[in-house]
Amino acid sequence: VWVYKKTSEEKFPTLKKYSDKAPPTDKFATHEVKVDYEYRSVEDTSKVVPPEGRIKGYRYGPQVVPIAPSEWDAVKFKPEKSVKLLGFTDAKNILRHYYMKDVNVFIADPGNKRAILAVSALARAMKEKNKVAIVRCVWRNGQGSVVVGVLTPNVSDKDNTPDSFYFNVLPFAEDVREFQFPSFNNFPLSWQPNEQQQEAADNLVKMLDLAPSGKEEALQPNFTPNPVLERFYRYLELKSKHPDAAVPPLDETLKKMTEPDPEVLSQNKSVIDTFRRNFELKENPKLKKSTRRFLLEKPSGSKEGEGCGNIAAQSVDSIKDTSVIKVENIGNLTPVQDFENMMSRRDGPEWIGKAIKDMKKRIFDLVEDSFEGDNYPKALECLVALRKGCILEQEPKHFNDFLHHLCKFCQKNNLNCFCEFLASKELTLISKTEAIDSEVTDDEARSFLVKSESKTE
Repeated sequence: VWVYKKTSEEKFPTLKKYSDKAPPTDKFATHEVKVDYEYRSVEDTSKVVPPEGRIKGYRYGPQVVPIAPSEWDAVKFKPEKSVKLLGFTDAKNILRHYYMKDVNVFIADPGNKRAILAVSALARAMKEKNKVAIVRCVWRNGQGSVVVGVLTPNVSDKDNTPDSFYFNVLPFAEDVREFQFPSFNNFPLSWQPNEQQQEAADNLVKMLDLAPSGKEEALQPNFTPNPVLERFYRYLELKSKHPDAAVPPLDETLKKMTEPDPEVLSQNKSVIDTFRRNFELKENPKLKKSTRRFLLEKPSGSKEGEGCGNIAAQSVDSIKDTSVIKVENIGNLTPVQDFENMMSRRDGPEWIGKAIKDMKKRIFDLVEDSFEGDNYPKALECLVALRKGCILEQEPKHFNDFLHHLCKFCQKNNLNCFCEFLASKELTLISKTEAIDSEVTDDEARSFLVKSESKTE
């Protein structure tokens, strides 16, 4: 088979360094700038280390492991140039986001009839059975990198065009980034669009359709140049003719590629206004009180049942981007921050479960080790954080089962005062209104603390 690039990103041209030090009268001056690097000894900075005195080192944890060129050459994988079929799989198993690089096209040798027949038969059989092929490719002899990719059949509908395959590189395990996010469908109804909002969004999408009926499709890739490259080369041409030329304004043809069609916007102003009305943006005010002060202070004149709602609202609104810090354990000093940091980690699916498990243990320790209730406020902060996390990650059962277990534990170990403390702060179970996966109704959530409190009396 022959392999050609089907689509390949056109890179921005590399600008080279230019020197104006050469005399203007020197017609043979290249104005080229050459960069040379010198390596000097740490002990004696005046001593230059020659190439034979240097060796590459690779970081492995906190240490640097030196590897000599001969050793590195022996470690390298040097396969022969080849394309090997590993097997077939259903096309639905290869998701679109698996495609990693440029697209190649595999065609049979135009002068080899047997190859043409073989490729055509294989492509049509795969098309009929809705299969794709997984292949291992080495493009050149001795090439260090080996790719595994997918061949998708491209059956031609023209007599003079042979059948072929499209090839896309697939990721290895190290290339995949797993980010765990809850489904939008699992969020409470108050967080989901209503019928009017959904209709407004549908109309906006229809309005901006690039291929409306009766008109030619806009922004077709084959006829749409890269506006950045196009603008650069136009200015480069202008600069070659007029060295002192200023940067011109953006051309109208390029504006059409980077901005919505003004005619479409003017004709559909009502659709845009409706969308704005249904999705009004409001500034999220900064919270003045800390979470700890909010939990310890109950507003005067608050109505029955408002406390729990306020705690839930406070905890959900106080979400911060803490994904930069990679916490692996929940400590004693800042358990809430540690829990939120661990819940925000997206470098593995295990962190959410570990955060919930560790926070449960931390709450138990705080309640059990409390002296005359000195740890109760901190335990409540941890409970509120756990409740928030279970709502956001759609894990209400974890929190509800834990709260039941915690109350039973307190009643069994003469810690009824903690249940009374929870009742005074009106922290209760997660209801179906807050998390659609919850099996607890609003009435059951409201009556939980009342029942727990009555049992302690």
